[in-house]
Amino acid sequence: MKIKYLFLSLWIMLCCENQQGLLIPVSVIQFKDFIEATGYKTDAEKFGWSIVQTNVFDYMVVDDATWFKPDGKNFAEGNFPVTQVSYNDAIEYCKWAKLSLPSYEQYWELAEKDGRIIASEEKLPISPISEVNIIGNVWDITSTLISDEVRLAGGSIFCSAKLCDGTNKDRELFVDRQTGNINIGFSVIVK
Repeated sequence: MKIKYLFLSLWIMLCCENQQGLLIPVSVIQFKDFIEATGYKTDAEKFGWSIVQTNVFDYMVVDDATWFKPDGKNFAEGNFPVTQVSYNDAIEYCKWAKLSLPSYEQYWELAEKDGRIIASEEKLPISPISEVNIIGNVWDITSTLISDEVRLAGGSIFCSAKLCDGTNKDRELFVDRQTGNINIGFSVIVK
């Protein structure tokens, strides 16, 4: 498992490194390894549906939308960020992988060092994690200790600096611990 993170960190070219470690988006392949090793069922799988966002303003509840079929129809590609995951799912993954979610502050401290293009600024679709900046691809779940609400960081393809200020670190967007969405994923700190 840790070997996969080392290879992934080479793709990202240490763009998000500092004394705290590397901030690495979790890919579909990595999440699949977790599911296969543990038999874990995500919140979306338990519910039988999740949220699919079609643009910045429009959402739909879609049956069978899960981490492996984010839109409910098409299979997720392995080198893309895993989506349709909740805070609960991210925490279980981190326990299994012996890694941690970043706090909101850690996320921005590490992510702002990534000099690659921002998907939302270039109007790109959700992109492979090795090709674009961690900011602006999918919203990232951050750790929370005292709240039932989870703060999302980084913006997504639907939320550029010009449209809804999603790539601004002062932007406040919260979800509950069970919410997944086609443009919500998570990153981990690898030391």
